[in-house]
Amino acid sequence: MANKALEVIEKQSKQYIVVMVGNEQYGIDISYIDNIVRMQKITRVPRIQPYFNGIINLRGEIVSVMSIRKKMGLEEDVFTHSSRIIILKIEEKGALGIIVDEVREVVNLSEDEIEKVSNKGRFINGIGTHGDELISLLEINAIVDEGQ
Repeated sequence: MANKALEVIEKQSKQYIVVMVGNEQYGIDISYIDNIVRMQKITRVPRIQPYFNGIINLRGEIVSVMSIRKKMGLEEDVFTHSSRIIILKIEEKGALGIIVDEVREVVNLSEDEIEKVSNKGRFINGIGTHGDELISLLEINAIVDEGQ
């Protein structure tokens, strides 16, 4: 029995925040997340990429806010009381906010619960299985890359 417990501990596990974008569940590696804030006034900035909604002032720091829906080619954002801005900390780029429809939960996924995919699209790097639910795992670097 003790050997079995040791086996489970040895498997590499990562934490993901599960968010809703439209009717789909997506997982964001928790190591990228700095903060989750309620929806607030976003100031438009002229002549920026169409998937950027603008900027917010987060405790004195100016943070660009991106529509993950527009970036992925989905329909326009519809803001509700559940909408959140997830503040990502990207090493070279600093802070960046992405808008999601809802933050669901934090899950632990081990390597054997994640199936790597190469044909799902440039924004998804795997599919996680949590219970009987599937979670598309976001490739954060592809999402924040401005050349895409």
